[in-house]
Amino acid sequence: MAMHRRHPLPGVHTLVRALVLTAAAGTALGVAAGGSAFATPGVPDGPPDRKDVKAQVDQIYDEAEQASERYNAALEHQRRLQGETGALQQQVAVGQDELNRLHGELATVAGAQYRAGGIAPTAQLMLASDPEGYLSRARSLDQVAERQSETLREVAERQRRLDQRRSEASAKLAELEEARQALADSKEQIQQRLTKAQRLLNSLGVTGRARLAAQDARDAEQRATRGTDRLDLGTAPPASDRAAAALAAAVTRIGSPYVFGASGPGAFDCSGLMYWSWRQAGVSLPRTSQGQARAGQRVALADARPGDLVIFYGDRHHVGMYAGGGVVVHAPYPGARVRYESVNAMPVTEVVRL
Repeated sequence: MAMHRRHPLPGVHTLVRALVLTAAAGTALGVAAGGSAFATPGVPDGPPDRKDVKAQVDQIYDEAEQASERYNAALEHQRRLQGETGALQQQVAVGQDELNRLHGELATVAGAQYRAGGIAPTAQLMLASDPEGYLSRARSLDQVAERQSETLREVAERQRRLDQRRSEASAKLAELEEARQALADSKEQIQQRLTKAQRLLNSLGVTGRARLAAQDARDAEQRATRGTDRLDLGTAPPASDRAAAALAAAVTRIGSPYVFGASGPGAFDCSGLMYWSWRQAGVSLPRTSQGQARAGQRVALADARPGDLVIFYGDRHHVGMYAGGGVVVHAPYPGARVRYESVNAMPVTEVVRL
């Protein structure tokens, strides 16, 4: 996979913290998207080269972020399946109660017919001490018979629908179990790869890690800032009051850590930050960056306004929020924190206005 950005690499202690947070959050997806897209970096036999180690770890981070969005999509799918399965099971329970009630009505009708059907109707009329009363009861029995036929038809239809719901519920339960297994497998796979990243960093030794951390600090200083003191966000107004509220919410999260699958309020992945921020403005977005890319109207980057979503990379696996002045606020990658960054730091695919 071609790499489009170079992430400043966090120090070892930051990476270890990211690993722990990642494990707790239930990290990213590989299998649920039809197989893992991860490379399998190894630890070099001889003295490792810092640039090579950094490139491999950066690749893991980039692939892990892609996997995180697939994980979010699979988790959303699982939750939808759980809701649908619960609804179907409720329908089955209600349908069975209705069927039991109708069977009870049929039993009552059958008993009445049995009690009244021992003698032919003409003979019963001739022998009746109260012919008028008999005729009245006979008319009632006819009405009962008609209702019985309607009840039988309703029983048959309800039984058909009940069988269909049971079949649908069984299929959903099987699909839900597959989704759960895929998520469990994915969590294990991503954890294995992040552990390999830690081993790569450990292979540098204390001096190598210190030099790499110093270089990364210089890179980070060039790419981003964690405050507004040196930023010129321009004068363009937000596209709407809701966009202004969403951006204000996102800015309050600057400094929060990146954690796979997190959507606030204390930690975020890239789409989780957008999801949480727009929720504060009363808008419910899709949970993934790919879904958010389809959530509104596309505008040109040159026309971007504060609060617009900026979608990055051809597969739309990263998203940030335009803050003005050619700057976005976003959750970058594992080990990093929510921050401002140039919109040109990554390839922009589209800008979405909500």
